[in-house]
Amino acid sequence: MTVKLALSARNRLCIQNMAAALYVAWCAFAAASPAEAQTSVARPPLLVAQSQPQQAVPQGQTFEEEIIPQRYANNPDVDGFINDMVARYDFDPTALHALFAGVSYSATAVKLVTPAPSTAPSVKNWRSYQARFLDPIRINAGVRFWRNNQATLQRAYEQFGVPPEVIVGILGVETIYGRFMGNFRVLDALTTLAFDYPNTPNRADREQTFRKNLEDYLVWTRDSQIDPTSVLGSYTGAIGIPQFLPSSIVQYAISYDGNKQIDLRNSQADAIGSVANYLKQNGWENGRPVVWNIGSDAGSQGIAQAGADGQPEPHWPLEQLLHAGMLLDQPGLDMNAEAATPVTIIDLPTPGMPTEYKLGLKNFYVLTRYNRSFFYALSVYQLGERIKAQLEASGDLDNHGAPGSTPPGLVPQGAVPPGSMAPGALPQGAMPPNSVTRNSMPPSSMPAGSLPPSSAPATMAVPPSASPMPPPMGMPAPAPDSSDSQ
Repeated sequence: MTVKLALSARNRLCIQNMAAALYVAWCAFAAASPAEAQTSVARPPLLVAQSQPQQAVPQGQTFEEEIIPQRYANNPDVDGFINDMVARYDFDPTALHALFAGVSYSATAVKLVTPAPSTAPSVKNWRSYQARFLDPIRINAGVRFWRNNQATLQRAYEQFGVPPEVIVGILGVETIYGRFMGNFRVLDALTTLAFDYPNTPNRADREQTFRKNLEDYLVWTRDSQIDPTSVLGSYTGAIGIPQFLPSSIVQYAISYDGNKQIDLRNSQADAIGSVANYLKQNGWENGRPVVWNIGSDAGSQGIAQAGADGQPEPHWPLEQLLHAGMLLDQPGLDMNAEAATPVTIIDLPTPGMPTEYKLGLKNFYVLTRYNRSFFYALSVYQLGERIKAQLEASGDLDNHGAPGSTPPGLVPQGAVPPGSMAPGALPQGAMPPNSVTRNSMPPSSMPAGSLPPSSAPATMAVPPSASPMPPPMGMPAPAPDSSDSQ
């Protein structure tokens, strides 16, 4: 027994000596110069926990971000990009080479922008998507945000004509008012997607988009005296409470808190003013609605189904849809005054249920410029309306959604513009709006040579005025996935 114990101790000593030798060898390897390390066998990716993803996850749950350091040092594509930045924006080439030598490849960003492989088409689910964003957490957080920023929201309304409920809806859907803004290094995410975008059919276009955003990011951080390695955001490089990509920051972001420094991550006022400015610059129409409800009868639903072509830009004249037999569920709407108004048909499919349809106006299209998804735009609108209704019910707002009287020259959303007829006041001989039927359009409003409503075709051709959809802001929706976004 004594001999066996002695041998065991001797074996343990040998093992300890071997471990020490291996440790010394590892230290020598780790101390190798960068050039030596790049020629050695590649090591496994580092794993860095992201503790604050863009979406709420069960408490304590995180996911890991895979990064590979030093991938962009001595990279020919990156070197060409650096040369272009030096020529166009007078950057210091040495500083840029040093900066990109410290950039890490984000395998997580690549994974998240790669479509899931599937032989079956994705199934869109409006009700599931809607429930995700019109939840008590977002509504209650929106009520608090509105109360805390009421003066700033009203100031933005007066300056830009964008109602508070629309701004509050966007910020709630994007990040729950700054709760989930992303903890990816923006420089890593943009560089990865600019030079290593996954092999998808739209790879060339997407790489070009991210290179432009990387370019604008470097210019913005330099001019704003911000350390480009310090900014955190989403896996696509979207930044702050409103999730602006750098190109949108350069074009639309404003300082709205008086300090002349744009800070979309920490300044709620800057987020409010920047969203309002973005929507205004993209064509928001003050005092105009976002959507109209379509009648639930089979005829109206069939016409909506035939005309739903997926284009967000309004291109169907309302008159044409009414002439075909569509009814609207919009009490008080003056159909004659709105006959020439262009609309788009919003389709909202849910598996196992009849597809829902609505008419989208110009302001709905503007919301799709923030994110091209129909589901996203309608969720923003509905979330804002829910929050507004809760504040009105509690007495925090008047019936216009404002803390006080309506500012001179401004019309709250849904109100009648000055000089126009109030709801229910019709020109002599006009039919009451609520009594619109398939045959209620005045004969003079029918296009020459058109079919009478009773013989309207079951399918409708896209009007010639329909134009291709311009590229949206390009901001990623934080929560939708390929299975239920549209």
